Amino acid sequence: MSKSIFFSFRLLKSIYKLISIILLIWLISSCGGDKKHSENKTIFHYNEAAGLANLDPAFARDQAHLWVCNQLYNSLVQLDDNLEIKPAIAKSWDISPDGKTYTFHLRNDVYFHENDAFKNGAQKVEAEDFVYSFNRLLSSKLASPGAWTLSKVAKDDNGINQITATNDSTLKVVLTQAFPPFLGILSMQYCSVVPKEAVDYYGSEFGRNPVGTGPFYMKNWVESVKLVLRKNPNYFEFENGKRLPYIDAVSISFVIDKMTAFLELVKGNIDFISGLDPSYKDEIINRDGSLKEKYKSKIYMIGEPYLNTEYLGILVDSAAKNDNPLLEINLRKAINYGFDRKKMIKFLRNNVGIPAFGGIVPPSMLLGSESINYGYGFKPDSVKKLLNDIGYFDLNIKPEIKLVTTSDYVDLCKFIQSQLGEFGLEIGVEVSPAGAVREMKANSKLNFFRASWIADYPDAENYLSLFISENFAPNGPNYTHFKNAEYDNLYEKAMLELDVSKRKTIYREMDSLMMTYSPVVVIYYDQSLRFINKKIKGMNSNPINLLNLKSIQKSN
Repeated sequence: MSKSIFFSFRLLKSIYKLISIILLIWLISSCGGDKKHSENKTIFHYNEAAGLANLDPAFARDQAHLWVCNQLYNSLVQLDDNLEIKPAIAKSWDISPDGKTYTFHLRNDVYFHENDAFKNGAQKVEAEDFVYSFNRLLSSKLASPGAWTLSKVAKDDNGINQITATNDSTLKVVLTQAFPPFLGILSMQYCSVVPKEAVDYYGSEFGRNPVGTGPFYMKNWVESVKLVLRKNPNYFEFENGKRLPYIDAVSISFVIDKMTAFLELVKGNIDFISGLDPSYKDEIINRDGSLKEKYKSKIYMIGEPYLNTEYLGILVDSAAKNDNPLLEINLRKAINYGFDRKKMIKFLRNNVGIPAFGGIVPPSMLLGSESINYGYGFKPDSVKKLLNDIGYFDLNIKPEIKLVTTSDYVDLCKFIQSQLGEFGLEIGVEVSPAGAVREMKANSKLNFFRASWIADYPDAENYLSLFISENFAPNGPNYTHFKNAEYDNLYEKAMLELDVSKRKTIYREMDSLMMTYSPVVVIYYDQSLRFINKKIKGMNSNPINLLNLKSIQKSN
């Protein structure tokens, strides 16, 4: 690269960052575009670098969309910050002794947001609205990625989904079999209630004109520029005798550069950022994971274990049409024993994360009377013995082992590559775009790949179902093609067990069995971090990192 090209690139990059900062400041300074109207209003500002495309809850499949949909919509139930299931639009529910029939009793004071779609003013939510919303979610015509949430719903002899309104305030849902996680699944944004009138009125543009029941309604949205949500004056939830939400509006900007967003947080122009981006990681926290002293007067940090497991997946399907040395179980175990997870978390993530010495399920979901002790630690002697046992060092030509990752995780993969290399175990690292990695995983084109799984609902089944044989990719999320009859049988047994503690015992047995065969290399269990303007009170964290703004307050 010539010097002139190099300096031109540097200049363009500097100009881009300057424009990003100017744009972000402009966005923050105007919530509704009318400065006079914004006076004395409490406005919560945050930046969403990933952008937004569709605010129909049936398509809320990633964090950016989940966060906004959680402000706009409600379902029958909701999760508190401890992931306990609480009433939402359903004030109570009954479950039949066989675990198949759920009867929900709805509140009678929940209304959809005021909207031009309604001819007679505000419209109250009734059981038929859930019948419509759930059938819509299941419709092949809609093709929602969340249709799986209701896949256990039974059909009658005519093929009609067994979702019925007994009366205006009673909804009945019948399942094909007992499925204990079902109630938690219903807390997901996919299962939000939407009004048929608004869906019909806006048609394919409903996702651009969302209408729900949530604590905020959409005021205006300029794609890739700004989204403004306003307080729903008729929201049905109260806290300490006061109607929620407390703040008047939410203003969301869409500046891509995360360092720019961090600088605006420090200046007090943004109220919150989530996560630890490499661009500001070492600037804001110490090596031990604590907030640096110079920022403590302006912001505070909260965090907790996050139900996200980072791992390396291994294709263990001998029928796959590719040459795969990782079909050898002792080679998989050698990789599991061959790197120091504690050292990785300390130096690459500033101690943000929990080294994974258990299975695929975060220990917080399984801990009871038994401890988790069936995973892998750093054991150099075990690595050498396993490699000797399979004759790895006797090979003149070492088998090609290629680990495929996205650019965000190159540092972790290079660390593992380096440590395994010290034992003479040769691993290549290949970087591919995220979309390409997803497609290759789904079509069994990758023998070894970095992956993660974030819990959608608070039950370990969410993780363990990744490895049942009926979920083989591309028809399900079992990208490793792990298949074990004992594991599948334990899964079926767990689904019939309605006692939570007994079900956890079965889950631990499944997790341990899966790690014995090692179709994965579990790296770490994530932790969520939130950096928050000190003017914000009442913001908490939760294990699924869901953004809940209805209970926060902001001082002047």
